[in-house]
Amino acid sequence: MTLTSWKKFTANISMHRVVVLLLIIAVLYAARGMMNTILLTFIFTYLIVHWIRLLQRFVPHLPPVLIVIVTYILLILGLYYVVTDYLPLLVEQIVKMVDSLIKFYQSPDMKTTLQWVNRYVSNGTIISQAKHGMQLAVSTLTSLGTLTFAFVMSLILSFFYTIELRQMNEFSRQFLSSKSLGWFFNDLYYFGKKFVNTFGVVLEAQFFIAICNTVITMICLTFMHMPQIFALGLMVFILSLIPVAGVIISLVPLSMVAYSVGGWRYIAYILIMVVVIHAIEAYVLNPKFMSSRTELPIFYTFVVLLVSEHLFGTWGLIVGVPIFTFLLDIADVKPIGKATAPTSAIKSDD
Repeated sequence: MTLTSWKKFTANISMHRVVVLLLIIAVLYAARGMMNTILLTFIFTYLIVHWIRLLQRFVPHLPPVLIVIVTYILLILGLYYVVTDYLPLLVEQIVKMVDSLIKFYQSPDMKTTLQWVNRYVSNGTIISQAKHGMQLAVSTLTSLGTLTFAFVMSLILSFFYTIELRQMNEFSRQFLSSKSLGWFFNDLYYFGKKFVNTFGVVLEAQFFIAICNTVITMICLTFMHMPQIFALGLMVFILSLIPVAGVIISLVPLSMVAYSVGGWRYIAYILIMVVVIHAIEAYVLNPKFMSSRTELPIFYTFVVLLVSEHLFGTWGLIVGVPIFTFLLDIADVKPIGKATAPTSAIKSDD
């Protein structure tokens, strides 16, 4: 590319913005293995920054550093409370369930059933299904381990970002004034600001969805006479804010506690309750809250959620509407209004 062509390219805003957008997509695709960490870091950072802004409205002279430190201390204490309060109970219930399974398979009726099954099902089929089950269990444990690592790393990264919020903003502005690549960093800022606007809208909707999930869950647990309803509700609320594995993670402790109360029958109740609640979340609450926040028709929101869930999995229910609204905005089809554009959260301290 000659110097004249380069100058024409950098002067053509529409052209180099398309190139930058394609480059962002390529980088994100190459880093898709880190997508959990990237999105969770963004979510934690966004929430903490808005929490700082909210408190500073009521106490203007409150230092942001103090807010961040106190917030993360409370968050860590809350996580510690959940782990120390429920982990021993989970371990105890797991041991009981394993003992129950061993006794169940050693019972005379089960031995007779297994002999009957062996007459009609080949050993190869049984072994193949057993291997598939083991692979699924290992894959689930690995996914939980990966998500836990991503969760911890996201907390650490968001802490370092928010603890130095003013320095981060001042340092980042220097890229915008670059003489050679200023156009590139300005395009990054342009797309980043618009995506933060749309994603912020979805985070607000997810917060209200988590409240609805928690209320419905606590009502169901009350009818089931489950112990420690408030603590279980707090756990469900926190995990409902996790878009990827929150459902699975909340299902495990709820099932363990249910087993201690009513055995396998209560586990079945918990499974049915979780399936129904999250079906309502995916196909009723998500379209309703998303459409009211993004000013999209419910039909469009519903279709976007279905397509994005098919393309991106569980994350699609979170990033589908922001991506669609983001594309509408940059295509000048539906610009984001000021009421739904909390961009001040990522700007410098005023």
